[in-house]
Amino acid sequence: METILPLIIQLVSGAAGGNIIAALIKKLDLGPVGNSIAGILGGALGGQLLGMLGVGGAAAGGLDLGSILSSVAGGGVGGGVLMAIVGLIKQAMAKK
Repeated sequence: METILPLIIQLVSGAAGGNIIAALIKKLDLGPVGNSIAGILGGALGGQLLGMLGVGGAAAGGLDLGSILSSVAGGGVGGGVLMAIVGLIKQAMAKK
């Protein structure tokens, strides 16, 4: 259970990050479901990238406050970035 908790934190914070970026940059908004899905995927990717670099999550060796915060940060940033990329692609395709 200890290894799945960082992933759950990354997924939830990724969804939040995607929705926060969408609220800040309205033209990239994919709707609540689209923002959440892109954020969840980005949160998982961002969190896993940090884990491979040895920063946070289960790779840090446990569930202390630092690893939880790095899971939240990695998931949130990853979710926001992927949602923004998907929003930009959708916007570019709509112009054609």
